[in-house]
Amino acid sequence: MPRQLRLLSAGLGSFTLAMATSGLLASPAPAEAFPQQRLSPIAQGSALSVDQARAAAVRILKAVKDGDANARYAQFSAERQAITSPSMIAATMRTQPKVLSYTLLSVRSGMGKSTVEAELNTSAGKRVVFMVLNGDGKLSRYYVDRADDASSLVAKGFIEAVSTGNFITAQSFLSPDFQEEITPDALQRKWLGLQRITGNFVNINRVVEAESTPDTRLVLVNVHFNRLSDNLYVILNNENQITGVDFPEEPAAPAAAS
Repeated sequence: MPRQLRLLSAGLGSFTLAMATSGLLASPAPAEAFPQQRLSPIAQGSALSVDQARAAAVRILKAVKDGDANARYAQFSAERQAITSPSMIAATMRTQPKVLSYTLLSVRSGMGKSTVEAELNTSAGKRVVFMVLNGDGKLSRYYVDRADDASSLVAKGFIEAVSTGNFITAQSFLSPDFQEEITPDALQRKWLGLQRITGNFVNINRVVEAESTPDTRLVLVNVHFNRLSDNLYVILNNENQITGVDFPEEPAAPAAAS
């Protein structure tokens, strides 16, 4: 009998049926109870002007290009600052391709937030990033265009980010709608809760693209913890944005000694 899995996201649509048919789910799994966040006074107020949003985005991108972790930290919203530090940001930046130059592509303002699209010219090629700024011009969240990447690499990058405590980076792998539901601190709670059962993360054993439909991909990530190894399932849309993550509710028991 397949183990039940807890879903971080309920919006899987027809792919849940594909999972059930393949034996991954015995029945539709309950959605994880992450309450919708209330809008802060800033989010309910007016957004930045286009010029203000452009200036804030340039400051953020300059800090990334310069490798300035302290400036980068100062540019995060208060909620993001609570789960990171300049030293963590510096460590993350050392693992990422160096930004050589950048170009702003668009600036849009909405209700209490602004979205800036920019193209980064990095040592590993060009990337398009979307930044969401709050009314103070601080980075509320961001996501990267990974449509041309292999789904397995995106899923692996997400697990590597959560396993190293980079929950802001991990959130950037999620679709914009999923980011509205799942905050970095919610990812942190979920991951720490899993490790209370499995033990500490050791390494990723393998990543397998298990199934796909025209709109959705399922990637299996086999993870070795210090008590046991188990499979985590990452669900992506056709733009390689993560729309759901299944962590096992009852991880497989350690194998008995032979």
